[in-house]
Formats: sequence, structure tokens, C-alpha cells
Amino acid sequence: MAVISTIMSWYFRKRMSMIEHAVENAGDTQQKVLNRLINDAKHTEWGRTYDFKSIKTYNDFRNRVPMQDYETLKPFIDRVMKGEENVLWPGEIMWFAKSSGTTNDKSKFIPVSFETLEECHFQGGRDILTFYCANVPETQIFDGKGLLIGGSHKINSFNENSFYGDLSAVLMNNLPTWVNLLKTPDKSIALMDDWEEKLEKMANQTINENVTNISGVPTWTLVLLEKLMAMKGITNIHELWPNLELYIHGGVSFDPYRKPFKQLIKGSKMNYLETYNASEGFFGLQNDLSSNSLLLMPDYGIFYEFIKVNSLTTDNPETHLLSEVEIGENYAVIISNNSGLWRYQLGDTIRFTSVNPYKFTISGRTKLFMNAFGEEVVIENAEKAIAHACHVTDSKVREYTAAPIFLNSDKDAGHQWLIEFEQAPHSINEFTIALDNKLKEINSDYEAKRHKDIALKLPTITALPNQTFYNWLKNKGKLGGQNKVPRLSNDRKLVDEILGQIS
Repeated sequence: MAVISTIMSWYFRKRMSMIEHAVENAGDTQQKVLNRLINDAKHTEWGRTYDFKSIKTYNDFRNRVPMQDYETLKPFIDRVMKGEENVLWPGEIMWFAKSSGTTNDKSKFIPVSFETLEECHFQGGRDILTFYCANVPETQIFDGKGLLIGGSHKINSFNENSFYGDLSAVLMNNLPTWVNLLKTPDKSIALMDDWEEKLEKMANQTINENVTNISGVPTWTLVLLEKLMAMKGITNIHELWPNLELYIHGGVSFDPYRKPFKQLIKGSKMNYLETYNASEGFFGLQNDLSSNSLLLMPDYGIFYEFIKVNSLTTDNPETHLLSEVEIGENYAVIISNNSGLWRYQLGDTIRFTSVNPYKFTISGRTKLFMNAFGEEVVIENAEKAIAHACHVTDSKVREYTAAPIFLNSDKDAGHQWLIEFEQAPHSINEFTIALDNKLKEINSDYEAKRHKDIALKLPTITALPNQTFYNWLKNKGKLGGQNKVPRLSNDRKLVDEILGQIS
């Protein structure tokens, strides 16, 4: 371990210098990324179709290459999945990240090239440690092991040369040897398909390890930690792992989980770092323990474009370079990457908090929101409102989802929130009012629609029995890993399905 720690310390110092240069010159870095992507793919079918050889400027690229979503790229991805080479990206692509989806059962298969694995996802992992060690120079995380919670789907084969699984499974299956020396559990357990059996084996294997850091989605991390604490008959996870100092999370807002995590550590020291790592790429990470904003990483083989959310519905929305973004504006993210996703609409929205360096917060999804009545409630609004209501009523929310209540002869228009409480409030009405007031405070469109109850009535909170969302995920075959409950819907398909499950 001492040898690895020494090597890593040398690497971190060298890498930090490279990061600082890339971030300070983000515009130039992005131009170099675009030039390289175009040059590398000029002999692919896609590159020939859009004459990449003659593209000299960003305007050439923007005017010639149309924006894409998964459906428009799917015919090309299908061919790549069957083993065809040089379609979207040069050479053979062997790995595909299976998207967990949201309200749609249809899976997406995102190509993950060797370049994306090494230059993007794994580089992001190394950079998390680089920044953490810079923030906490006295760290001892390399004296123990990192607990990796993910890989809910085993690796499957399309054919003898190509494989798929959820992103965490793909990454675990390709981890460098030195990383395997520092992680737990064994890959044979981490990649198990049956989450309940895997949970049992993970607990049994890790209970005697010296775990110093954890990486995973908050929901499933809490499930494992609570199981381990029950097995040991303890109330503080540091009684089991006294050297645990870092939790790395991403995928969902951490705000609703801060209180449950504090409950597990009982006042002991714990550091938290957030990442923005999706099937399509690793986009940003928290480089400062004192700030929740994420640093956009400009040198991971991803070229960024941004569209103001309020112009998404226009026929030809204007795209903006990284150097053109404005603080406080809500943007949809468009990427071109080194796996052959060209001007791909990611579906996420972000809001920049700084442009020197470029730092941002995740504000929601372009297709995951409530806007049935012009209220434009996005994930960022919902997470803040839930966190506030929990604080005001001294309650804890384990999972939730929300959807519109549409106006008809029997019902007033409004929102219905299905909530599974870990610690229920003494008064649901008090919780409802706190949530409603916070939404009005942070969202002027919602406030306008709620004015005097004219357009929208007070939200309806439906408290659900324990494990309702767990059982819903289980019935969907979506237990574990990166699978999560969709927070917001603009229709009632999901909430009616969940309510039907318990009726």
C-alpha cells in the first residue's frame, strides 16, 4: 500500500498542473478537443457523410452536423452493437452502457470506446482522488480499501466481441489491476445480477475490511450500511470502519440524504464529494469540499454545446460554446464525444455558478419535470423543497416521486407527491405547507400558478408504506446499481402504477 500511495502522490502533483492549465484555458482546450474528434472520425461512415475532412471551424461543424438524440442515432448504434466497425467512431467498440431508463422500460445502449473508458471515465476517477488529496493532504484513504457499490447488471454479450451492462458494471469489468488491489468487494460479487443476494454477500465480505472510502448511489449505499450496522448491532458506522473518511456520490441530489448519513455517522468526521458521471461520459466533479458546485472538466474527450432551456421548443434553437455561457442561465447540454455521439442531446440541464473556472450545478432533465400547468418545476426545485420540508418538520424522506393532478370534474389541478418516509413528520399538513412555500420561494412560475389557489391547489402528499419503491424497482427488475426512482413526471403513468401496486 505504501508503494501505491507514493506513486499516486507523484501522479496527483503532475496531474494537478495539467488540470489547472486545461481549466484556465478551457476555451482553447475545448477547441482542441473538437479538432481531435473531427480528425479521428473523418474516415468513419459518419465522418464521410458530413465531410469531416473539410470542417475547419465550429460554425462549419454546427451548420453541417445535425443535432441528435438516442432515437436518431439508434440505427447506427445497432450496427455497432452487431460488430460493425468505423460507423460512428473508428475501430471496434466492444462495450455498451445500458441505461436504466426512467418511466420508459425501453433500454438505451450507449457505446463506450476504449478512449472514453481511459480518457474520460477512468480519468475522472483519478481526478476525484487528485482533488481530494489536494483538499485533504493528511488523508489515509490508501491505507485501506474503497467500497464500490454498483454493477446491478452482470456483463452480457451481444455477440462474441461486444458486451453490455450498466455503466458501473462496464467500468468495474475494465478497471486497472492496481485499482482492484484497493477496492472491495470482489468483482464476482460486485457484478452479481441478483441485488438481494449480492447485498448479503457484499455485507459478509466487507464487514471485516478496513474501508476508508465509499462510492455509490446514496439509496443503495444506505441500504448496505444499515444492513451492516444491524449485523454488528451498532448505531455508528465508524464503530465498524473507524478509518472511513470519504463518500463519493452522484446520480441524484444528495440533499435529501444528508440527514440519514449524518445519523449513521453520529457526528463523526466524514467528507463528501459529488461527481457527474453518466453513461455518455464523465462531465464534472466537486473539486472543493466547501462548495457544492461541480467543476466542468474540459479535457476528457468531450466537446460541449449548450442551449438555453427556454429556447428548446423553437424550431432551430441557438447553441452556445462553453466560452459563451452565462451565470444563472438554465442550459440543456449537447455533447460530442470520443465514442461517436455527435451533437447528442444529453437530456440534462445545468446552471453555471461560475465562468472562471467553469463550475455548475445540475438543475434537472429536459424530459424529467412537471410543467402541466406552466409551473416549470425541475428536479433542482423539488430537491430543495423536499430538503426544506424535512428540516422544518424534523422528518426524513427515503424516496419520492411527483406528478400532476389534472383538472377534471372531480379534482382540482395540482401536484401529487408520493413519499416514503424514513421518519414521518408529526403533521403531514405542516410538511405539505413547508414544501409548497419553498417551491413558491424558489420558482416564480410555480408561485404565479399557486396565487390564491387559482390555477393550482395545495399539493397532495401521499405517504406510502415502507419498501413501496423498493418493491416497485424489484418488480421492474431494476434493483441496485444506478437504477433510481424518477423524481418528477409530467404525466401520471408512474404514480398511478405505484399506487396500483399497493391498492
